[in-house]
Amino acid sequence: MRTRHLAALSLLVTAACAPGARVAPAPTADAPYDVVIENGRIVDGTGAAWYHGDLAIRGDRIAAIGPRGAFRTATVRQRVDAAGLVVAPGFIDIQAHSIAHYMGGDGRALSMVTQGITTAIHGEGSSLGPVNEHILAAETDTATRRILERFRGPHGFSAWLEYMVGRGAAQNVGSFVGDGTLRVYAKGEEAGPLSPAERDTARAAMARAMEDGAFGLASALIYPPNTYATTEELADAARAMAPYGGVYITHIRSEGDKFLEAIDEALRIGREGGVPVEIFHLKASGPRNWPKMPLAIAKIDSARAAGQDVQANMYLYPAGGNSFASCIPPKYAAGGRLLENLRNPALRATMVAEMHAMDAGYENLCEIATPANVMVTGFTKPHLLRFEGKRLAEISAALGKDWAETIIDLNVEEELGLGEILFLMSEENMRLQLRQPWMKFGTDAGSQDPSTARGMTHPRAYGNFPRIFARYVREQQVLTLEDAVRKASSAVATRLSLTDRGVLKVGLKADVIVFDPATITDHATFERPHQLSTGVREMFVNGVAVLRDGAHTGAKPGQVVRGPGYRP
Repeated sequence: MRTRHLAALSLLVTAACAPGARVAPAPTADAPYDVVIENGRIVDGTGAAWYHGDLAIRGDRIAAIGPRGAFRTATVRQRVDAAGLVVAPGFIDIQAHSIAHYMGGDGRALSMVTQGITTAIHGEGSSLGPVNEHILAAETDTATRRILERFRGPHGFSAWLEYMVGRGAAQNVGSFVGDGTLRVYAKGEEAGPLSPAERDTARAAMARAMEDGAFGLASALIYPPNTYATTEELADAARAMAPYGGVYITHIRSEGDKFLEAIDEALRIGREGGVPVEIFHLKASGPRNWPKMPLAIAKIDSARAAGQDVQANMYLYPAGGNSFASCIPPKYAAGGRLLENLRNPALRATMVAEMHAMDAGYENLCEIATPANVMVTGFTKPHLLRFEGKRLAEISAALGKDWAETIIDLNVEEELGLGEILFLMSEENMRLQLRQPWMKFGTDAGSQDPSTARGMTHPRAYGNFPRIFARYVREQQVLTLEDAVRKASSAVATRLSLTDRGVLKVGLKADVIVFDPATITDHATFERPHQLSTGVREMFVNGVAVLRDGAHTGAKPGQVVRGPGYRP
C-alpha cells in the first residue's frame, strides 16, 4: 500500500526466449553439478509445451538441460526428485512493494518466496533514490534521514539498490525511478508544474538513474505528489530515459470514471517520450465503469496494431488496496501539509463536499466503491482496534458520523497510517484481461511474515501468483499452464530487458522453482489474510536453495537486477 513519498521506509527506520537446449554436456569428475532436478515436467517460460526432462545447476547458472535420466551418472551434490511436479523459471513480480522489508526487515521475503517469486521490481510512484536536499527535507524521521544520506550523490539510485541487497535479500531486487521521487528531487513537495530549471534537474536525475540501472520511470498519478505532474513533464522525463531503453510504467490517472481518458494520456506520454508504455494493475473500478474494460482492451490493441508498444499487468483479486488517505483530495497534501489541513476546521465542510462529489477533479475510490465496499486496516490506537477490518459504512454508523467525516477523523487520529481495501472489480473483466497476450502479473504488495504480522492486509501479499494456477489455470481453465508461467516469468523479463533470467535456458541465471500443479494454491483471504500459499516445493535463486520442501532455508542469495541502460 502506498502513502506519501518515503512513508514505507519511515515505518521501519529482453530475456532470451528460445526454448532451453535439451542436449546435456557430459559432466566431468572435476566439475560436478551442484543440483540436478530430475523427472519433472519442464515448463521453460517461453510458452512452449511442457516436456519431461532434467535440469542441472552449477554455481549460479543453469548448466544443462536434458531428457530424463541425462544426469543419472553425473557427480551431483544435491538431487531433487520432481516426479509429478513442474520445473519452471522463478516468477518476476513487476509491481513489488517490499522496499521497507528490505530496508528494515529480515530479508527473507517469506510471503513472496512461498509464491514462487524470485525477483521483485519496485518503484511505483516512489523510490529511495536519487536523494538530495529536497528529499531529505521531505523526511521527518531522523533515523530515516540518516539512511537516506547514504544515497546522496550522482549514483545514489545504485547505492540504494546495493544497500538493500547488501543487508541480505532472498529475492533479486530492482526498481524503477518513482515519479514522485523525481518531482520532490526537482521541486520539493509543492504542487504545480515544474519550472524549466526544475525540468532540467529532473531530466538529469532521470538519466543518471538509468545509468545506475533503473528500468524506467514509474508514475502513480492518483497519489500526491505524483498527481501534481503534468502530461508534458512526464513526457519530458520519458525522453530523458529513451536513449537508455527505459519503460514508462504507470498507475494511470484514473481507473474509474476517466479510465479511457487516462489510458489516452499514458499512450501520449509513450509516443511523445519515445518509450514503451506499461500500465500497472489494469482495472475498471466500480460497477458503473465495468463496461469500459472491453473498450480499454480495444484501445490497447489498436495502439499496438498501429506500432506502439503498450502492455499491462494485473493482480488476481477483485479488490484493490492503498492508503486510507488517498480518498482525500490530493491538493490538501501539497507541501506535506495533509495532516495539518485535516486538522483545520475551516476546511472541513469543503473537504466533505468534495469527497461526496462524483467528479471533484480527483480519483476518489471511496466514492466509486461506496462506503459499504471499503475495508479499513492498520489501526494502532487501542480505542480504535475494534474497527480493524470493518467496512467504512459500519464504522461510520458506529461513530454516528458521515462517511467522509469519518475518513478525516480517523486519518487524524491514526496520523495517516491507515490502509484500505476497496472492492471494485468484476471477475468477468478479470478473466477477459487474463486472456490478453500482453498481460503480466504483479502483487502490488509488500512482503509479510504471518508469525509477526498484525492487523489486516490485502491477501495478494501472500497469494497472488499461486492464485493464478489454482483458480484460473486448474479450476476455471482461463489460461494454460504454459501461458500462465510465461506471463509470470519471461513476459516480465522481456519487458524489462532482463537477458540473464526469466526462462530455463543453459547459461542463464538459475532462478528455478519446482511446484505441484495439482495442489499449488493461495490460502489468504480478505478476512484471514496472514496465511502462506502452498505448493511451491523448491526454489533456487541464483543457484542457491531458498525453499526446500516448501520451507524457507534462511538463504539470502538475491542480487541487484538492472535495466539495459546500466553503466557500471
